Amino acid sequence: MSFSVMLSQLAKGMTVTTEIFFVTLVFSLPLGLLVCWGKMSKIPVIRWIVTAYISIMRGTPLMLQLMVVYFGPYFIFGIRISMGYSLIAVFIAFTINYAAYFAEIYRGGIESMPVGQYEAAKILGYSKAQTFFRIILPQVFKRILPSITNEVITLVKDTSLAFVVAVAEMFTLAKQIASSQTTMVPFVVAAVFYYVFNLLVAVIMDKVEKKLNYYR
Repeated sequence: MSFSVMLSQLAKGMTVTTEIFFVTLVFSLPLGLLVCWGKMSKIPVIRWIVTAYISIMRGTPLMLQLMVVYFGPYFIFGIRISMGYSLIAVFIAFTINYAAYFAEIYRGGIESMPVGQYEAAKILGYSKAQTFFRIILPQVFKRILPSITNEVITLVKDTSLAFVVAVAEMFTLAKQIASSQTTMVPFVVAAVFYYVFNLLVAVIMDKVEKKLNYYR
């Protein structure tokens, strides 16, 4: 197999890897905020349910969660699953897993805000929603950005776990090519991709953090 053909095959896997990454972020970031509100709820039942969800998501391997989401519909409900469900299962498992981690990051940032800011906003006539979205959330985002960056970088590497449910992302294809061609080159290419991808994420997050410096 020529190097160009190998790159062409790995490029298809890179597309799937990138798709998993962006879909997970788009859904897990807002879901994490929703879960955070549940964890901070004054209603005990909601708080207990959300706490249990976070505990399970953080206390069990993502690989196991992938398998449960993929095989669960068949073994629990007897629903036959198609090959097309593999990628959907990856999206679901990654989203609910990362939402739990983002929720705790959000909660830490929100609870670190001085109570005086809420009181000052109330005196100025802001509603609770206006106070949170216009005053608190921008500052919280600035504080939690380094932690969010770490999770995003971890997400890039975790996409390789999609092989568990037969999703042909880049690392899976790299292993297949390396096995059939008895060469380490596909692994080197995969390593370069992950490194460059994470480098771009770090650079972008660093620029965002600098733009938010006025919230100091």
